[in-house]
Order: sequence, then structure tokens, then C-alpha cells
Amino acid sequence: MADGDPVSIAPDPARTGRAAYPSLAGKRVLVTGGGSGIGAGIVEGFARQGADVTFFDIAEADSRALVERLSPARVMYERVDLTRIEALQATVARLIEAGGGFDILVNNAANDDRHSVEEITEAYWDDRFAVNLKHMFFCAQAVIPAMRAAGRGAIVNLGSISWHLGLNDLTLYQTCKAAIEGMTRSLARDLGPDGVRVTCVIPGNVRTPRQLKWYTPEGEAEIVAAQCLKGRLAPDDIAAMVMFLASDDARLITGHSYFVDAGWR
Repeated sequence: MADGDPVSIAPDPARTGRAAYPSLAGKRVLVTGGGSGIGAGIVEGFARQGADVTFFDIAEADSRALVERLSPARVMYERVDLTRIEALQATVARLIEAGGGFDILVNNAANDDRHSVEEITEAYWDDRFAVNLKHMFFCAQAVIPAMRAAGRGAIVNLGSISWHLGLNDLTLYQTCKAAIEGMTRSLARDLGPDGVRVTCVIPGNVRTPRQLKWYTPEGEAEIVAAQCLKGRLAPDDIAAMVMFLASDDARLITGHSYFVDAGWR
């Protein structure tokens, strides 16, 4: 990858014959952190399947641009600060009352700001857990009653390969991401009798504008060299796994985590 390579997170045009999931058409989908990066790829993927997608984000410019690029009739944006749990759950309740329960929740929102061990204060600890973990449980809690009433539903949580690799300067982020895998297994056990499935997708290093803040072209080349497959992951690669796990094709898949990392070890 040369210094002059353009930044692109668009789907690879060489990829044709994308999977279509008839079971996703018309489903109500809620995505957190859907305004950019991986989240935007997930929103676009579900919209392409004919689902009705609502996404939460605080990045208004990116989010509104995404809605305009897709179909405003099919995609809806709500500005929600996920660290304000009462407001988050009130928004979910309002949306359910207006349009019915959500069939699918994708807990995607997170922030991987770097931090050293020495820099961590109690306030920063609480903030990172609020940003990267706490809202996932409470958003799930808000959608579960309607899923239980329907006797079906799918919750897909986004983890991270970072804690599996033990990367530097991400102690709190990696602690939260490890906890998400445990929460996934626990919720899958508790909700399984009600027909609600809970899974986790673990992305590798995905080429987004945010990730390019942390990596030089040389750093990107090192990541690709460490992968078994030498392609560069894009948001739609992660969306492909999320959509499969949310679809009826995965009707008996729950409680486990699935890597989409090109074999990065």
C-alpha cells in the first residue's frame, strides 16, 4: 500500500453475487453507532436486504448523509447518546410504540481511543465502560420484551479481535470487548427458551477512516502480512457476517462468537 493510495470503505466492486436473505425483508432492525465505519456498512447491508433500519449515533453530519445516500423511506436516524441509559431506553420504547418491536438488534457502537495504564482514572474507567459495554446490555434489555412476545428475535453484538491479540494501549477497551463475549453467552442461555438468539461478531482490523488515524501505510501492510488471507477488510465484510447471523438461515445459531479477521494472528 503506497502513501498515495486513496481511502475507501466502499464495497469491493469485484465482489458480485452477494447473498440475499429473504427472511430479512421487512424486518425492523436497530443498529447502534450506525453513522459511519462498520456501523454504516451494517446499516447499508440491511437496507439492501429490504429491512427497515433505524440507527443511533451522535455524529449528525455523517448520519444524515448516510440516510440521504440510502433510502430515507427505508432508513431512519435518531440522535442518541448511548451513555444516557434512561434516554436510550425511552427512545427505544417510543420507537416500539410507534412502529412495533424490533426483530433484530445490532449492538455495534464503541470507541477505541488509546490510553496507557498510567493515564486511567476512575472517571475515565467509568466513561469507557459506559461507551463500550454498558449501553449494549441496556439496549438489549429494551428490545427483549417485544422479541419475547413475538417468540423470536436476533441480537448481534460486536466484539473485537484486539483483546485476543493483546494489543498495546487499549486495556479498558479490551476489557469491555472481552466482557461482551461473556454477555453474549449468558444472554443466549437466558433468552433461548423464548426463541431469541444472541451472537457476537469479532472483526479484525477493518479499513475505515477512523482506523486510518492509528495506522500508517506501513502499519497497514504489517497487518495484512500477519493475516492468513491478504485482503484488506472493509465494513461490508463485517456486515456480511452480521446479516447471516440475523437471518433465518442461522435459526439454530446462538451463544457463540464468529471471527471476521482474514486469519489475523
